Amino acid sequence: MRPYVKVVALAPLLMVAEVAADLLQPRLMQTIVDTGIANRDMSVVARMGLLMLGLAFLGMLCGLLNTLLIVPMAQGFGADVRGALYRKVQSLSVRNLDSLGTGNLITRLTNDATQVQDALLSLLRICIRAPLTLLGSMVLAVLTCPSLAFILLAVMPVLAFVVFEFFKKSHPMFTRVQDRLDRLNSVTQENIAGVRVVKAFARADYEQSRFQDANRSLTSGTARAMQFTATVMPLMMLVIDAAVAAAIWFGGREVSYGTLKVGQVVAFTNYLQRTLMSLRMVAMVLVRLSRAGASGGRIAEVLNSEPDVQDAPRARTEFSPRGRVGFEHVTFRYKGAQDPALDSISFVAEPGQVLAILGATGSGKSTLVHLITRFYDAESGRVTLDGADVRDLLQTELRRHIGIALQESVLFSGTIRDNIRYGRPEASDGEVMAAARIAQAQGFIAALPDGYDTLLGQRGVNLSGGQKQRIAIARALLVRPAVLILDDSTSSVDVETEARIEKALREAMRSSTSIVIAQRISTVLNADKILVLDGGRLVAEGTHRRLIVESPLYREIYDSQLGDRPPIA
Repeated sequence: MRPYVKVVALAPLLMVAEVAADLLQPRLMQTIVDTGIANRDMSVVARMGLLMLGLAFLGMLCGLLNTLLIVPMAQGFGADVRGALYRKVQSLSVRNLDSLGTGNLITRLTNDATQVQDALLSLLRICIRAPLTLLGSMVLAVLTCPSLAFILLAVMPVLAFVVFEFFKKSHPMFTRVQDRLDRLNSVTQENIAGVRVVKAFARADYEQSRFQDANRSLTSGTARAMQFTATVMPLMMLVIDAAVAAAIWFGGREVSYGTLKVGQVVAFTNYLQRTLMSLRMVAMVLVRLSRAGASGGRIAEVLNSEPDVQDAPRARTEFSPRGRVGFEHVTFRYKGAQDPALDSISFVAEPGQVLAILGATGSGKSTLVHLITRFYDAESGRVTLDGADVRDLLQTELRRHIGIALQESVLFSGTIRDNIRYGRPEASDGEVMAAARIAQAQGFIAALPDGYDTLLGQRGVNLSGGQKQRIAIARALLVRPAVLILDDSTSSVDVETEARIEKALREAMRSSTSIVIAQRISTVLNADKILVLDGGRLVAEGTHRRLIVESPLYREIYDSQLGDRPPIA
């Protein structure tokens, strides 16, 4: 709020002027009735009428200026909240993001931020206007007709109780609505991201059923909240109308007795209406504040989250590794899991070596490389790069020396050139093309009408799986990494192209470390060292020639894929 201090200070002053101009109207009307009309003095009517018009214009001008000030401020505040949330999300570790969920975060960045933004707009207008009008109207009503003040004393506690109960019960309702909106967004995001799988397995009906369940849950929750809100307003209007009728009844009697004038009753009735309507405005604002309160709590949950992976207080900011990767009795388990994903893993990969990791699905292959990049931190043991514990390095500095092509090749909207340059935006066109040639992507890129300037759709939808993987490899190579990690990143590439990529990488990464995760055993046959994982444990380590003889599990994997061939020795 600091950038908006001047607006926050000036907006209430304009609102005070608007309310003051509004509150003077009934007193002027009283003068017109009791002095001008009663005495048939049209000069009083004219003067008071012009003064009422002048005050109305002043009030309109102040209200207009107030709105012109606070609307841009509220929009700016909403943008600041979204920006702060986005920066926080970028700073969180992978484990934090796994816990929060994609759909949940999207809701908080969009809907929740908008709810808070709208609440601020209401706060700076209605929540200032309503209390000022309430207090001013009550004081002026009592000063105008002290004998009718008992009507206010009778009605105000009733309305205050209704408003209090309304707020107490509506807040949890709107919290549940926002949670259900999270669920709907999560289902929608999963379905759209996995639309090819849905179509491939003909599960559209099932996904529609999931969406309808989430949609019905949101609809019913929202309907209950809005129905509760709708019942409060008619009840308040009933009380307000009853109060006005009582004022006219008792005021009329006193006029007939000569103890009050007609203008006094008219002014008192106006003030009474303003008093009670201001309470009604408060109730309406509380609907918005209830939703904003729920949204604000969810935003605060993200902003107050501490990254699971943090830089050490004196983390090294400069580091030039050669690429020696070491694991020293490393154990890691995912949050909520009983069994470790990695159990006491130890090995060393020297610069210039190609280290291959093999194992069944769920054996811990991807988890292992995620510890090198500090997507997660080890539960015990040490992961080192050139002998330095990765936890003692600044995360950005560590990752600057690691190139990684993940299992799922994630590309962004933009050109092919921009995607390859993602890790090094300053790279020259020559460097981009050199990386593409090593990744065997130059051929198909050159065949495209716009070449490297070809625009990619969201997530690279206009490329094949193998093409996306090769661009991802080129992107990893362009950062000139000391450690290159390929996490099953040639699974969609044909064997012949994969062999060419392997040969080119051998030449390009002669002085750096390459870590290759593969499902196809043919990918790892020529590796300098092969790690065989099973259930999170390192069960065998060595070259192909050694493992084919010494490791039953490795031999089993080999036979299952290349069983008809004689063992390669």
